[in-house]
Amino acid sequence: MRLRNFSIALCLLLPLAVSAQQQPRATYKWVDDEGVTHYGDSIPPEYADKPKDVLNDQGVMVRQLEGKKTAEQIQAEKEAAELESQRVLQHRADQALLSTYANVTEIEMHRDRRIELFQAQASVTELYLRNLHRRLSKLKGDAGRFKPYSSDPEAPMIDPGLIDEIKQSEKTILRHETNLKKYRFDEQQISERFEGDIQRFMILKGLVTEPQTRAEPDRLAQTVPE
Repeated sequence: MRLRNFSIALCLLLPLAVSAQQQPRATYKWVDDEGVTHYGDSIPPEYADKPKDVLNDQGVMVRQLEGKKTAEQIQAEKEAAELESQRVLQHRADQALLSTYANVTEIEMHRDRRIELFQAQASVTELYLRNLHRRLSKLKGDAGRFKPYSSDPEAPMIDPGLIDEIKQSEKTILRHETNLKKYRFDEQQISERFEGDIQRFMILKGLVTEPQTRAEPDRLAQTVPE
């Protein structure tokens, strides 16, 4: 019985052993530091990081294995990928720009509408600030009749509510002055963005010649109306 089981196991394992012996082993081709080409079924440890070719039984290359990349190669590939990404994004922005506007006049009209919004916000804020400053001036004038602002030793102590009003007015003025600066900054940014769109549109339409050498743009065309 044991002999029979051993014979069965041997029959099952024999094809596997024969198959393993028939399995082709990879042949590698690499070049050493002296420029000499080598072939073998294994790579010496000192050349493991070098690029190498994998050959079939007929000596034909079937695959290439990259070696360890240098810091310069990694940086170059990174820069190339970034440039390609910028090229793709610029192409999409150009297509959107051309599909959004039919001519330069449309871009200018859209620009003017956007700028008018910021100018209106700035005008309202400026008017409000003038009123706030007048109110603050009056409050401080009232506070001047009381201690500790009055030089009159007989002057009464100031009402805490008046102090709170002055502080609140000063905070409100500061907040709206910050908003006013932002409106003016945004207006300038919008103007510059649309100027870039106009120049890019004219280049794409062949209305002007693109400079042969120009710096990389800080941003892509705006393209889509906001």
